[in-house]
Amino acid sequence: MASRVLTAVAWPYANGPRHIGHVSGFGVPSDVFSRYQRMIGNDVLMVSGTDEHGTPIYVQAEREGLTNRQAADKYNRVIVEDLQGLGLSYDLFTRTVTRNHYAVVQDLFLALHRNGYVVPKTQLGAVSPSTGRTLPDRYIEGTCPICGYDSARGDQCDNCGNQLDPTDLLNPRSRINGETPKFVETEHFFLDLPALAHALQGWLSTRTGWRPNVLKFSENLIKELKPRAITRDIDWGVPIPLDGWRDQPMKRIYVWFDAVIGYLSASIEWARRTGDPDAWQRWWLDPEALGYYFMGKDNIVFHSVIWPGILLGHNGAGDHNGMVGKFGTLDLPSEIVSSEFLTMSGAKFSTSRNTVIYVTDFLREFGPDALRYFISVAGPENTDTDFTWDEFVRRNNTELANEWGNLVNRAISMAHRNNGAIPGAPDERDIDRELVRTSAAAFDTVGGLLARNRFKAAISEAMRVAGAANRYLSETEPWKLKADEDRDRRDTVLHTALQVVSDVNTMLTPFLPHSAQQVFASLGGVGTWAAQPEIRSVTEDGPDGEDAPYPVLMGDYAAQQAVWASRPIEVGTPLQKPVPLFPKLDDTLGTTGPDWAPIG
Repeated sequence: MASRVLTAVAWPYANGPRHIGHVSGFGVPSDVFSRYQRMIGNDVLMVSGTDEHGTPIYVQAEREGLTNRQAADKYNRVIVEDLQGLGLSYDLFTRTVTRNHYAVVQDLFLALHRNGYVVPKTQLGAVSPSTGRTLPDRYIEGTCPICGYDSARGDQCDNCGNQLDPTDLLNPRSRINGETPKFVETEHFFLDLPALAHALQGWLSTRTGWRPNVLKFSENLIKELKPRAITRDIDWGVPIPLDGWRDQPMKRIYVWFDAVIGYLSASIEWARRTGDPDAWQRWWLDPEALGYYFMGKDNIVFHSVIWPGILLGHNGAGDHNGMVGKFGTLDLPSEIVSSEFLTMSGAKFSTSRNTVIYVTDFLREFGPDALRYFISVAGPENTDTDFTWDEFVRRNNTELANEWGNLVNRAISMAHRNNGAIPGAPDERDIDRELVRTSAAAFDTVGGLLARNRFKAAISEAMRVAGAANRYLSETEPWKLKADEDRDRRDTVLHTALQVVSDVNTMLTPFLPHSAQQVFASLGGVGTWAAQPEIRSVTEDGPDGEDAPYPVLMGDYAAQQAVWASRPIEVGTPLQKPVPLFPKLDDTLGTTGPDWAPIG
C-alpha cells in the first residue's frame, strides 16, 4: 500500500542568489529522496519557498536602494529560476509574503496563545547606536560564554550548539557594521519551551533511525530549554494578531517562527491551487503519513525542537494542555535529515570572503546533473566536506564521463550501428545471466539506502553496477564479433548491456533526472521519463493588498514513467544514436577553476 510522504525542505532566504553550499544541504538531498519515493509509488508532497521576512531582507534592500518587497521579489525570482534549473521537483515552492501564509502563521500563534504557550515578557533588546534600529539575534556576534567560540551568534553557538541570547555573548558586536550594540528594555511574546520540554522529550524518545548527530544534538538541547522570543521590533514581518499589538508598526512576529510554519501554509496553498482545498490534511492529520525535513545542520534546532514544540502546543500536548487548534491534531516530523556544511578552502561559503560559487553560474557552465552528482557522491552528508575544483573535475571525468557516460555511449552506439533497434538474446550464457542478476538485485540495495537517506552509498552502489557492465563489455568484446558467424552472440551481448544500461539509468534517475531522460530516449523511450518542475506565474492578494503575479514551482510528476524496478527492454524497439551525456572537462580546470569562480 502506498504511503503518504511529506518532504519539507528548508526555506532559503530571499536576500541574494543561492550558492552550491546551500543546495547541498536543503536542495539536492530532498529532491533525490522525493524522486525515489515517487518511483516506488508513494504519494509525495514536496513543499518549501523563499523566506522573505526579517532583517536579512531589510539589510539587502537598503544596500540596493530597494524596498523590502522589491528585494524579496527580485531574489524570489532568482532562486525559483535556479531551483528549477537544478531540477528540484517541488509540488509547490512558494513564498512567505502571501496572504495565505500570514493567516496560517497567525492562526498557529493564536492557538499557542490560547493554550498558554505564548506569553508576554520584557527583555533586553539589541539596538544599533548609529541607526536606532533593532538588531536581530542572528545579526549579533560575540564570544560564546560556554565554549569560548569567538563567532557565536546571538541565538545559538554553531560550535557547541547551545541556545543563547544576545546578552549572553561576551564582547558582542553587530554583524552589519561591527559596532557594539546598545541593549534596551522591550516587551515581546515568548514561546514557553520549558512547558513543552517534557512532551518534546517523550516524542524524541520514540525517534529511531535518525542520523546520530541530529538525535544527540536535539536531546542535549531539550535539557537546557528556556523561553524564546517569537516577536521582534521590526516593521517587516507578519503582524501580531492581538488587540494592542496588531497595529504597532514596529512589532512583528519573528522570522524564524513564521518560516517553519511555512511547511503547513505551503501545503494548504498547494491544496487550494490544485483544486482540492482539504487535500493537505492527508499529509498532516494522518498518523500513518510520514514527514521528512531536509536542511543544513545550522537549522537542526528549529526543526527538531522548536517546530515540534509549536506543533505540540497547537495540539494542546504540553504541560499546560489546552485545546487542539484550528487545524486539528497536526503530525510531528518523522525524521530530521540534516546535512553538514559544504565548505571551500576549509571555510563556509562566504560572499564577503569571495569563497562562493553561485548555483546560476555553475548551471550555466556545467549543467544540473554534474552538480547533483557531486553533491550526492561527495557532498556533506555526515561530515563537513571541502569542495575543490580538482575533485569536481576528477569525478566528472572518471566517474560520470568515463564510467557511466562511456557505458551508455558504447552500448547504445554499437547496437544502433549493428541493429538499429534493441536486439534479441538468442545465445545467452552464464556471464550474461550473472550480470543481469547483479543489476536486478541492486534495486533492493540502492532502494534500501535511499529510503534511509544514505545517498552516497546508494549512488556508489548504482555506479558499481555500471562498472560491472563496463568490465562485461571489455571481457565479451562485442566489437570483435562478426555479423556472419557470431551474430547471435553479438546480439546477446548487446541486449544484455542495454538491459543493464536501462537498469542503471533507472537507479540513477533520482540523482540525475536530466540525463536519465536522455538515456531513456536513446533506448527508444517516448514521453516523459523523469518529470521536471515548471515555473508558473500565479497571483494572490498580498498582505498589503497587492495582487501582483509571482513565480512558483510546481510539476506534473504523476505523469512520468519512471518506476523503481528493472523493466525488461523490448526487442525491436528503435534506438536513437546517443550523444555524450557528460563531456570531459579540461584537467587544467581542476587547478585554475573557471574564470568566474574562486579556487577551492
